[in-house]
Amino acid sequence: MTVLTTPTQPGRGNGLPPVPWSKLAWVSWRHYRIALFGAATFLGVLALYLLIFGLKIRGAYAAASACSPGVGGQACNAAFQLFDNEYHNAAEVTAAVLNAVPVLVGVFAGAPILSRELETGTFRFAWTQGAGRTRWTLARLALPALTVTAAAAAFSQLFGWFFYPFFATQTGAFGPQYFGLTGIAFAAWTLAAFALGTLAGVLIGRVVPAMAAAMAAYTGLMLATVLYLRRHYQAPLLARNGSTPSGANWNISQWWTGPNGKPVTDFAQIIGLIQHPQPGYTQWTVYQPADRYWHFQFIEGGWLLGLSLILIAATIWLVRHRAA
Repeated sequence: MTVLTTPTQPGRGNGLPPVPWSKLAWVSWRHYRIALFGAATFLGVLALYLLIFGLKIRGAYAAASACSPGVGGQACNAAFQLFDNEYHNAAEVTAAVLNAVPVLVGVFAGAPILSRELETGTFRFAWTQGAGRTRWTLARLALPALTVTAAAAAFSQLFGWFFYPFFATQTGAFGPQYFGLTGIAFAAWTLAAFALGTLAGVLIGRVVPAMAAAMAAYTGLMLATVLYLRRHYQAPLLARNGSTPSGANWNISQWWTGPNGKPVTDFAQIIGLIQHPQPGYTQWTVYQPADRYWHFQFIEGGWLLGLSLILIAATIWLVRHRAA
């Protein structure tokens, strides 16, 4: 019977003295250093892109702000064209790319982190060398989890700075496509994706299926949040005929009713009412006011943090009770 085939008891290190946390941390660092350097390089390039392009956007924003619509001639028209169209379209693509970062973290960082060792069987060596299942799992998860969360928190601030001119002039950070990229939500979603990936890895024990499961689970959670859950963090308000407060509110739904009180369903008629409102017709708007932005950020960040801790605790429990 060899070290690799010696049976281990759940939660025990086979009677050997516990390995110090400092050595476990060093082993984890050695194990992930290449991946961390690669991730740091990628994030550094992305941060440099956001910084350089953000300075260009802010320069275009300053030039456009110095002009008045219809005044200033060709130079002002070019400034508006550059800011409103070219830079805005490129910034929207950047936002779409960043929205994919959390799920990529879950798929490529979270899912393989334990499933690779479970699939190859190398975990048995650590369990019989005084590391123990719990300490081994925590050592594997703590450094990557803290790293991706801290990096996501930094990037959310950088993205807020990068996209600020458009938040100030065209849309607000409360919109569904931006809410998860700003404030504390981006870091919370990244940690949740990582935790989903690690749990999938332990449940399945194979790298590729765990990656697919992590992607599916994250996508389902995100869609459920954006399409249903988030709007109910606080009861939405109802306004008529555009009587919403000033600011970048989150408009959830809108409809028109006619003089008889019934909804207007003809699309052409609705377009006509938007362009030329008529007496007796009412526009209704269900919305969340802009001043609830941080309230919603803390709610979403809080429940995602709680979910992440539950998922990580479930991962540790499964490892402790897994047959060697």
